[in-house]
Amino acid sequence: MTYRSEPSQGVMELDIHGMTCYQAKTFIESKIRRAPKSVYQIKVIHGYNGGTALRNMVRGEIKHNPKVLRVEAGLNQGETTLILRELF
Repeated sequence: MTYRSEPSQGVMELDIHGMTCYQAKTFIESKIRRAPKSVYQIKVIHGYNGGTALRNMVRGEIKHNPKVLRVEAGLNQGETTLILRELF
């Protein structure tokens, strides 16, 4: 598990490799709650070679968090971006 924040760029990065779905959900939700106002997106790195449970949890359950505006699946299958607010 790693956590990297770039407040000047407004991006927080969370690596949840090796966590169970419960651990990952708890970790992500705590980071969403504690995210500074400068953070507008959170990139969650869940991987995809070891199965899809973490990806499905992030894309299916975290999207219902009231602070998450939308969930974006990028070209990299091992990442999901959580948009907390629009920049414009």
